[in-house]
Amino acid sequence: MRKNAKLSLSKQKEIIVESLKLPKDTMLGASIVSVTGNSEAFIENYKGILEYSKDSIVLQGKSCRICFQGRQLSIDYYTNEDMKISGVIECVRYI
Repeated sequence: MRKNAKLSLSKQKEIIVESLKLPKDTMLGASIVSVTGNSEAFIENYKGILEYSKDSIVLQGKSCRICFQGRQLSIDYYTNEDMKISGVIECVRYI
């Protein structure tokens, strides 16, 4: 019995990007999350804000949701491409 060797289009793109050593964030639209200590987070390539409170901020990425949990969380600024979250960041989850 022969296995089906067909790959999904997204998997094919990922293989090409990796083999050519291209930046995944640019080529695949992956989100970039940079956390400084537990007080700041910079996010690039997000699609939207799904939830926003002092205890939780949930963002929609291309392929997953990014959840920040903590205390006194706030969005200092945001554009169509990036944002800065500050407060006491206790947890970052990808869901």
